[in-house]
Amino acid sequence: MNIKPVRTQGLRRQRLALAVLSSLAVAPMAHAQSNTEAELRARMSQMETMMQEMKTELDALKAEKAAAAATPAPTATAAQLDGMGKSKSSIQSATIVPKGDGATFSYGGFVRAEAIYTKTPDGEIAENSLGRRQYAPSSIPIGGDGEGIDLNTTAQHSRFWFTLDNTTANGDKVKGHIEMDFGTDLNGNQSSTNSYTPRLRHAYVSWNNWLAGQTWSNFQDPSVLPEAGPILGPTEGTVFVRQVQLRYTRGPWVFSIENPETILGPYQGGSRISSDDNNIPDVTARYTAKGSDGQFSVAGIVRQLRYQTLAGSTNATGYGVSASGKMALGKNDAIMGMLTAGKGIGRYLGYSLNPDGTLDASGDIDAQGVVAGFVGWRHGFSPKLRSNIYYSMASYDNDVDITGLAINKSSRSAHANLIYSPVSNVDIGSELIWGRREIESGDSGELYRIHSFVKYSF
Repeated sequence: MNIKPVRTQGLRRQRLALAVLSSLAVAPMAHAQSNTEAELRARMSQMETMMQEMKTELDALKAEKAAAAATPAPTATAAQLDGMGKSKSSIQSATIVPKGDGATFSYGGFVRAEAIYTKTPDGEIAENSLGRRQYAPSSIPIGGDGEGIDLNTTAQHSRFWFTLDNTTANGDKVKGHIEMDFGTDLNGNQSSTNSYTPRLRHAYVSWNNWLAGQTWSNFQDPSVLPEAGPILGPTEGTVFVRQVQLRYTRGPWVFSIENPETILGPYQGGSRISSDDNNIPDVTARYTAKGSDGQFSVAGIVRQLRYQTLAGSTNATGYGVSASGKMALGKNDAIMGMLTAGKGIGRYLGYSLNPDGTLDASGDIDAQGVVAGFVGWRHGFSPKLRSNIYYSMASYDNDVDITGLAINKSSRSAHANLIYSPVSNVDIGSELIWGRREIESGDSGELYRIHSFVKYSF
């Protein structure tokens, strides 16, 4: 801190005081020593000279004061202020700067509050299950005692993400992305604080055409999903998996090898088995054609189904094809849809509505066939008001001699919503949902729901 001006002003004030005292002392001394007219004139001339010097000093002080008022005062360092008892040391001494030349840091997400009112005529959805806050067909009760009517509220699906993009001096493009929300019930409860543990959604790094990490499966096309009340709207009719993978993109083509996992049903029914015995990754390929009015994509998957026991291992092959697309119909309308078919791809559809396969009497894997899809229509009434209507279904080909009669045979649902955006980045919406699940015995259950939400994206 520069304190020289303060000391200079002090010295000048001292000089002024001495001058005044000297002038006062000189007059009586002159009068005592001599009364001659010449001496008096000399004294008067001396006093005039001193008064002029005083005036000059005062003018200089006024000029310095005016200049100081027009110029910002020097800023003291945190350490200097701390030493004077006026402030503490700075928490951070430097601005956050992404590592690497040409790097940019970005973040985003949304805050989302939801209210879900549900009626299930054939029983009540289990408390704290996924089906209480999302449309999960497997949770629709069948053959229950009495109907269930429930109101659930949550902010668990609020989300945030961070991204670091970097273009090197050689032109290489590198990107890191991580995304989280709170969409699990781990360590959470509704009794007091509604505290929920963050969960990992996406975490990957990409380098030019390569990507490694966790994100949407290449067999999935999230770009065609309709805007919905639930986070995932047409659940039974869409491919939906996030998992670790190694992906390569070349123009419209994308290839990947992805985390393998086999979900099996025991012979004649019972609790599902997550084998975790695979030793070959799932292999996918996708081709996407884009135009001015929309896009069309087709993807394929081949995968190993494997189960290891003390007696040995059993293997089967799963495969599937999925076609998806969306197209604008004028300025205010658009249609979108997906159709998927295959065998042994149960965990890729409808929150694992059915397993990939079932163990037969000899312990071999019988891969189950499935056809699933959805179609949707979006209409914009105005720049602030829009609506989405969509229908979703899945039908499974089960060998009931192996699977038993309690396995899911089909599921279907119809949805209609209205979404209003009063200001930028704020959405207020409500969706009507009807869902139905049927098992191989012929029994079925239904769901009626109003799913409302308020969302602020940032």
